[in-house]
Amino acid sequence: MNFNTPPYLTQNVSVQHVMLQVLAALLPGIAVYVWLIGPVVVVQIAITTAASLLAEAFMLRLLNKPLGLFLGDGSAIVTAWLIALAFPPLAPWWLLVVGALFAIIVAKHLYGGLGQNPFNPAMIAFAVCIVSFPALMSQWPPVDLPSGVLDHLALVFGYSPRIDAMSGATPLDTLKTALKLGDGSASVASVMADAHTYGYFAGKGWEWVGAAYLLGGLWLWQRRIISWHAPAGFVGGMALLAGGLWLWNPGQFANPVFHLFSGGSMLGAWFIVTDPVSGCTTVKGKLIFGLAAGALAYVIRVFGGYPDGVAFAVLLLNICVPLIDLYTQPPIFGMKGKP
Repeated sequence: MNFNTPPYLTQNVSVQHVMLQVLAALLPGIAVYVWLIGPVVVVQIAITTAASLLAEAFMLRLLNKPLGLFLGDGSAIVTAWLIALAFPPLAPWWLLVVGALFAIIVAKHLYGGLGQNPFNPAMIAFAVCIVSFPALMSQWPPVDLPSGVLDHLALVFGYSPRIDAMSGATPLDTLKTALKLGDGSASVASVMADAHTYGYFAGKGWEWVGAAYLLGGLWLWQRRIISWHAPAGFVGGMALLAGGLWLWNPGQFANPVFHLFSGGSMLGAWFIVTDPVSGCTTVKGKLIFGLAAGALAYVIRVFGGYPDGVAFAVLLLNICVPLIDLYTQPPIFGMKGKP
C-alpha cells in the first residue's frame, strides 16, 4: 500500500495523463485514415497542432500564465487532432489554421481557459468553418484517390486548382442527395447498391475508420478514462431513431448500422460527447446528453441541410448541460430528496 496518499486515491491522474491516453486512442483511426487517403492526413494533423500550440502560447503569454505548464498538458493537441480528423482530409492549410485559432482563442481562452469552456472547442471550429466555407468543408476525396502524395500536398498548400476534380461528397451526403433529387423511384437499396461508393455497409473505407474510432473508444473505457454512459447514450439515441424510421420505411431511410459507422458518429460518440468540461457530469446527465445528441445528430443529417449533424447536435446540447445537471443531481447522503 502507498502510505503517501489516502487509500481512496487509486491512481495518479493528471490532465496530461488523460490527454496522452486520448491521443493514443485516436491512433488506430489515424492509421486507417492514412492507409485510405495517404500521408497527407499526418501533414494536416501537424498543421493543426502547430497552429493550436501557437495560439495557446499567444493566449497564455497575453494572460501572464506559465507556458510550460499549460502547453505541456496536451489539451491543445487533443483539440488540434480532433479538428484535423473532423475536417476534410484535403482541406487547404489556411482552413485548418482558421479552425484551430478559433477553437483555442475564442472557444477556449475567451471563456476562461482549460476547464471553463462551455462549448466543445473542436466542434465550434467545425461549425464555424462549415457555415463560413461550406464548399470547402463538403469536399471529401474517395478512398481510392489515384493521385500521389505530391498532388495531395499541392491541394493542401494551394498549388493545385484541381480540388473539385479530386473530391466529392461523403457517402452520407451522396445518399441523402440521391433520395431528395430522385424522381421518386430511387430507394436506399438501389442507391447503396453501388459498392464502389458504399462498400460493405457505411461507405467504402470510411466504415473502417469508424470501427477504428470504436476500438480506441473502448480502450479509453477499459482504461477508465471515460465512462460508458455518454457513448452508449449517443449510439442508442441515433440507433433507436434510425432503426425506427428504417423499419417504418426502409426505402427512404438507411439502417442504423449505416448511420453509426458513417460520418462523424463514432468520433462523436467516443471522443466528443465524452468531453468532461463541456459535457454533463452526473451519470443520468451523461446518458441524457448522449441520447439527445445522437438523436439530434440523426435528425440534422437526414432532414437538415448539412451532410452531418454531430457538431451542431453537440453544441446545442452543450447549451443544455447546466439544466440537465441541475435536474439529475443525486440526493445528498443522509437526505431524502435532491439538494
